Amino acid sequence: MKEKESKEMSFLDHLEELRWILVRCSFAITIMAVISYFFADFIFDEIIFGPTKPEFFTYKFFCEASHYLGFAESICITELNFIIQNTEMEGQVNIFVWTCITVGFILAFPYILYQFWNFISPALYENERKNAKLFIFIASILFFIGVIFGYFVIVPMSINFLATFSISSIVQNQFNIASYVSMVKTSVIASGLFFELPIIIYFLSKLGLVTPTFLRNNRKYAIVIVLIVAAIITPPDVVSQITVAIPMLLIYEASIFVSAAVVKNKLKNEQSS
Repeated sequence: MKEKESKEMSFLDHLEELRWILVRCSFAITIMAVISYFFADFIFDEIIFGPTKPEFFTYKFFCEASHYLGFAESICITELNFIIQNTEMEGQVNIFVWTCITVGFILAFPYILYQFWNFISPALYENERKNAKLFIFIASILFFIGVIFGYFVIVPMSINFLATFSISSIVQNQFNIASYVSMVKTSVIASGLFFELPIIIYFLSKLGLVTPTFLRNNRKYAIVIVLIVAAIITPPDVVSQITVAIPMLLIYEASIFVSAAVVKNKLKNEQSS
């Protein structure tokens, strides 16, 4: 009955439903943002500014890895020679508010997925709608893994590179707090969304916009793009570049596998109908 009603909904009805989904998602983000307010000291001191400290987990890990691989102290970080400053009157207030909202978005992401799944589920097969919990679980896990990867890998490597890069010894690195926090938020959110690539490919394959053949034929371009990105955001050493590149390439390969499974299942359904 619900499926029949969904099919009979007009375009304006769909827009109204989408509007309420956005309202509920915004409300969930706001609630999580308010909760994050009570943990603001920990969020800023230990998380946001954690990668600015030489004793940060990632720096220690790569230092130990360099010893294990015989690189001596080549990628050990003993100091990060820069300061973070605020140059705007309302700068810290804006940073505080938008950081809480960003944390709220990350924490509310599973609920956001649930809301959008309910919006698109009428267009799916019955057996696919039954897998709602599995979809939300996998998509949420991929997003959180991407967030963790962005925070512990991309952010500290970017900070290390940008903090040590200099066009002249005359110039000192004094980063604006808005620029620094924006870099952290962008890296973390972008990484989390990138890890959703298999999910995106799933729906694009369902719509017939992407095929496994297309993804395989363009694999070489994807590899080049990933290696370029890894080379840009990491220090000039092979270990760091491989650490960033491998997970991104694995996500791309997983997307090919997902697309192939979707196409195979679609052909099976067409043959049985």
